[in-house]
Amino acid sequence: MKKMNCWEFKKCGRQPGGDNVKELGTCPSSTTSELDGTHGGFNAGRSCWIVKATLCGNAVQGSFAAKHADCFDCEFYKSVAAEEGLKFIQSSRLMLKLKGK
Repeated sequence: MKKMNCWEFKKCGRQPGGDNVKELGTCPSSTTSELDGTHGGFNAGRSCWIVKATLCGNAVQGSFAAKHADCFDCEFYKSVAAEEGLKFIQSSRLMLKLKGK
């Protein structure tokens, strides 16, 4: 079964070719290739909480440090954590992967 990426779950329309790209820009989660395949997603589609400038509550969010509390309360984050169970990759490890370490 195909796993849902954040833009599919949230229906934000910021993925490449999405309905809201012209107005809001392309979401960096959909183009962050360093996290491709993480939790079975495309690029950072299933680890969007690590990526800055994602959209939440109709506002572009800042860095992980600025948005993490909101992300940990997000239904998509909770869904990914529940689906992945013991295979869920903690944010600190994702940050290292994002930085190429």
